Amino acid sequence: MTIDTNSLDWEKTNGLIPVVIQDHKTLEVLMLGYMNEEAFAKTQAEGKVTFFSRSKNRLWTKGETSNNFLFVKELFVDCDNDTILIKAEAVGPTCHTGSRSCFKTDYNQNFIFELENIINDRYENPVEGSYINKMRSKGLNKIAQKVGEEGVETVIAALAESEEELIGEASDLVFHLLFLLKEKGLSIQDIAKNLEKRHQ
Repeated sequence: MTIDTNSLDWEKTNGLIPVVIQDHKTLEVLMLGYMNEEAFAKTQAEGKVTFFSRSKNRLWTKGETSNNFLFVKELFVDCDNDTILIKAEAVGPTCHTGSRSCFKTDYNQNFIFELENIINDRYENPVEGSYINKMRSKGLNKIAQKVGEEGVETVIAALAESEEELIGEASDLVFHLLFLLKEKGLSIQDIAKNLEKRHQ
């Protein structure tokens, strides 16, 4: 979706509008930058995030020297038309320090999304001898069976084993469930949307 540059309130912010960059998969906030009208138009035209650098006093495409580009997936404007939110696919670390995020936020809570990305990558770029490759060669029935097995082991661990063993079995269950969803052409996003719909 293209947003009309004229719909933004450039005057309120003296020509520079703050832009929040968010990982489109994990929803982790990666950085904050600023755009003028030219940077905003270039970002929409090219699909790569371009800021107006206040220190360099010029347009600056994120990744122009590092190749750590931010590819636009979705773009939103807030209710006052003076702040932009971009959900982006980050190539490499976003921060110049080498961190994923300029805010150095904890990443663990988002690892399930990263795990889904790893599984997706194994499908797109098969690794000979990898667990996913071996399981895929056995077919859908075997993958589905593993979800059942891990579900039973999770129940047993919950009833009769330690907390550490329960965490281990639950982790195996989540991994194989993500694997099964991928095999069926679905994602965790489909599950989240369905749960949200049920909650309404």
